Amino acid sequence: MNYLKTAILLAGMTALFLGVGFLLAGQAGLVIALVVALGMNAFAYWNADKMVLRMYGAREVDEASAPDFYGLVRDLSERAGLPMPRVYVIENAQPNAFATGRNPENAAVAATTGLLGMLSRDELAGVMAHELAHVKHRDTLTMTITATLAGAISMLANFGLFFGGMRERDNPLGIVGVIAMAILAPLAAMLVQMAISRTREYAADRGGAEICGNPMALASALNKIAGAAHRVENPQAEANPATAHMFIINPLSGQRMDNLFSTHPDTENRIAALRELAGEWGTGGGGTAAQNEARGGHAPAPWQRSSHGGRSARGPWG
Repeated sequence: MNYLKTAILLAGMTALFLGVGFLLAGQAGLVIALVVALGMNAFAYWNADKMVLRMYGAREVDEASAPDFYGLVRDLSERAGLPMPRVYVIENAQPNAFATGRNPENAAVAATTGLLGMLSRDELAGVMAHELAHVKHRDTLTMTITATLAGAISMLANFGLFFGGMRERDNPLGIVGVIAMAILAPLAAMLVQMAISRTREYAADRGGAEICGNPMALASALNKIAGAAHRVENPQAEANPATAHMFIINPLSGQRMDNLFSTHPDTENRIAALRELAGEWGTGGGGTAAQNEARGGHAPAPWQRSSHGGRSARGPWG
């Protein structure tokens, strides 16, 4: 159902873009809109991951520079059946993470130093599993396309507003219609983009829980991240709000409901869904391998079997 919703919304975004071009300049406008969309998406397909990582000053790490974090991502990737992604750390006090890349073979995951310093190993596994679920579902490409189309719609609408008065005879809307289109089209595109983002977050939460085997660890992480992210500013995200949808928690503001203008579902709704999933599995939030097997649930991953008094070990980032 989530894939169907995403496909419908993505088709709606594309139709909106082509429709704006047609209404502004008839068939010629439709052709121009199509060419612009193809060109922008081709550029984004090959370069979006590099641009966003550079935008946030992300530093690539490996097994030598961040053995625990890199090893955790490697273990999760193997459990998910994914190629090993590139791993990055962002010097940022706000706890957050995102994934990017055009496909699983060219993916990257990034976590902030604030995230690495706050979470237990189980919670960090839940967060990175969520990001790998985005990679597995190819959400990174979907959201790149929607963000590119949303930007293109705004550009096209502004172009129509700028030239509409001089070339009024070339479009069926008239100057009043062009002004209305310049206001409403970008708004509609933003709403569709945010609807797609919210749909994919719920799917990634479930996929992440399946990869890490512990829904309640991810739920605990979401609760911690949401509380801290609303107190700690993310300057790079504030300067580039179009990237907010990429993060596991909205880095811009503390919106408390699934409203039309939210890039993410309400955190409490996400946690409730994860609790329900844990109940379905009969895991209740982890436990030993024997306990989980007795309940018919998922056995814990290797990082959940701690040698420190039964508690999850923290990596050197803690």
